[in-house]
Amino acid sequence: MDVEFTKAEEEARKRRERLKNLRNRVMENQNGEDGEVNEALPKPLFRSYTPLDEDLRLNQLPKPKPESVETEVQNQLEAAKPEPLIEEVDLTTLAPRKPDWDLKRDVSKKLDILEKRTQKAIAELIRERLKSSEDYLVEAVNIQAEMANKNVDSDED
Repeated sequence: MDVEFTKAEEEARKRRERLKNLRNRVMENQNGEDGEVNEALPKPLFRSYTPLDEDLRLNQLPKPKPESVETEVQNQLEAAKPEPLIEEVDLTTLAPRKPDWDLKRDVSKKLDILEKRTQKAIAELIRERLKSSEDYLVEAVNIQAEMANKNVDSDED
């Protein structure tokens, strides 16, 4: 408990010293300012008030003249005018689209895949027909050859 009491006493002593130093600085500043009392006061400027005293009228600001905004408005109006567009008009962009154009666009990827499958299937069918017709062709050639042999044999008699 003595330790806490001594800490509190030490803090109080430090606080007193700081207050004493602060008072001394304030007193020095007041003594220094007394010598500078003869300093010139700022002159008032009158913007919208016309003083009656002649000396104060000299401090009055001149009345402002309203600025002409006609040139600014004219510039803004000229800037707001649209420039004439002289471009080629593409008739395809102006022509109305068919009602199902978006459906065709969405389905076109799927149709491309199906088109590839269709082409493969057609090629496979053609190959199968050629194989089967090749067998028939071989038979037809054999029959033709036999007939030719028979005709040759019969001609020889």
